[in-house]
Amino acid sequence: MLDTIKQDIRVVFERDPAAKSVVEIVLCYPGFHAILLHRIAHSLYKHNLILIARLISQINRFLTGIEIHPGAKIGKGFFIDHGMGVVIGETTEIGDNVTLYQGVTLGGTGKDKGKRHPTLGNNIVVGSGAKVLGPVKIGDNSKIGAGAVVLKDVPSNSTVVGIPGKAVVRQNIDFADTDFTKVDLNHHLLPDPVADMMRSLQKKIETLEMRIAFLEKELNSKTG
Repeated sequence: MLDTIKQDIRVVFERDPAAKSVVEIVLCYPGFHAILLHRIAHSLYKHNLILIARLISQINRFLTGIEIHPGAKIGKGFFIDHGMGVVIGETTEIGDNVTLYQGVTLGGTGKDKGKRHPTLGNNIVVGSGAKVLGPVKIGDNSKIGAGAVVLKDVPSNSTVVGIPGKAVVRQNIDFADTDFTKVDLNHHLLPDPVADMMRSLQKKIETLEMRIAFLEKELNSKTG
C-alpha cells in the first residue's frame, strides 16, 4: 500500500505541472484523496465488509466530488485531474497508467447485473466530460476526446471523438513507458473524421469535374 501511495504521488508530479510539493499534493489534490480512499474502500469490499466500504466511498464523494464504487478495480499509476463530477461504476476495471479529467463517467446501462461497466486498458487518457457506458472495452494506448460518448469497444492505439464516439486507429504509437514518464495528455489535439470525410468528398468531386470537363472537350472536338 505504501509503495502504491508513493507511486500515486509521483504520478501527480509527472502529469500536473501545477504540483509543487508532496505536502501540497497530500493536502490539496482531490484526485489523490479520492484514489487513496478508494484503495482503502476496495480492500474492505474484497473482504466482504461492503457497508463500511460503501460508507467510505460516500465520504469520499462528499469530500472530493468524485464517486468511485468500492467494487471498481483500479490499477497503478491512476490519476484524476481536478476530478469534480467523475463517476466510476461498480464493475469498472481500469488498467495501469490511466488519466481521467473532470466530469468523466465510466457508467453502466440498463438494470442488468454482472459486468455492466467499462474495462479500460493501459496508458489511456479520457478527456473532460467524456462518457464511457456499458461493458465496453477500451484498448491500450487510446485517447477518449472531451465530450465523447463511447458505446462500443475501442481498439488499441485509437482516438475516439464525437457522439456517439467514433474511433480513429493510429498505429505504432508509444504513449507511455513502464516508468510513467511519457504520457500523451494532449487530449485537445484530436482528429475530426467528419471534416476528413468532407475533404475526401471534395477531392473526389474535383476529380470528377476534371474528368467530365475532359470528356466534354473530347466530345466537342469530335462533333465539331
